Amino acid sequence: MNPPDDFRRWSQEIAHSLEDFLQRHLPPPEIAPRRLHEAMRHAVLDGGKRVRPLLVFAAGELAEAPKDALQVVAASVELIHAYSLVHDDLPAMDNDVLRRGKPTCHVQFGEAHALLAGDTLQSLAFQWLSEFPLHPDARRQLSLIRQLALASGSRGMGGGQAMDLENTGSTLTLPELEAMHLKKTGALIRAAILMGAHCGRPLSNEEERHLTGYANALGLAYQVVDDVLDAEADTVTLGKTAGKDAAANKATYAGIMGLKQAKDFSRELLRTARESLETFGPRRQRLEELADFIVNRRS
Repeated sequence: MNPPDDFRRWSQEIAHSLEDFLQRHLPPPEIAPRRLHEAMRHAVLDGGKRVRPLLVFAAGELAEAPKDALQVVAASVELIHAYSLVHDDLPAMDNDVLRRGKPTCHVQFGEAHALLAGDTLQSLAFQWLSEFPLHPDARRQLSLIRQLALASGSRGMGGGQAMDLENTGSTLTLPELEAMHLKKTGALIRAAILMGAHCGRPLSNEEERHLTGYANALGLAYQVVDDVLDAEADTVTLGKTAGKDAAANKATYAGIMGLKQAKDFSRELLRTARESLETFGPRRQRLEELADFIVNRRS
């Protein structure tokens, strides 16, 4: 399924604007420590679908959030995502050599600089969230920092990655797999959505509940589709090594459910995500389009 032209234009405009922001605000490669700054830029620039930044902007539309604030939040979330990929690819983790169609950070710059690049990208994300004006209420800005910290730490993405490492080679039940991926993949996706919305007007309790439901369903759907693509697509299409989950004997939705059932489950999660948005009326358009894009993507 090809995305509608209007959605494609919207997503390309945001991606180009984000790339420009990142180009301008990442440390330039000409200043010391040059190799570290080169590694940071290699990990972040010119690659990826920018799904999490797009979710920030789409959720921001629900709350009429200012674009300047959304830009900073989107860039900060993308830095956390990029740092996680750098560390995931290290020999101590997944030991991968290809990411976003180019050599992984440790292949290009060595393990030590890749480790440092991930560390410094993480700290830079919180620097941006604290130094740019994002909301007139300082407490709301502080809550954005807290949300990203929780999504990144042991109760979120970091904890999910640890669970994945601990369970490699083990047989997991579907509830156990879901609990792991609500942290590993879902936490940052959920943070991107809620942080985008929290840059604008306050949400009602009902709106917050429905948006969280959408975020949880979408986070799981993203992982289910990732598992299917890892089993079906080739390395060139994915821009990363295909088939690595099976080679590493990792528990996946495709492995536990089978490919057909996993695909059916992703569509079921898509329906759940879309139903969660009905309370928002026409403002939900971009979030719906992103859900469709995530579930129907081919890479």
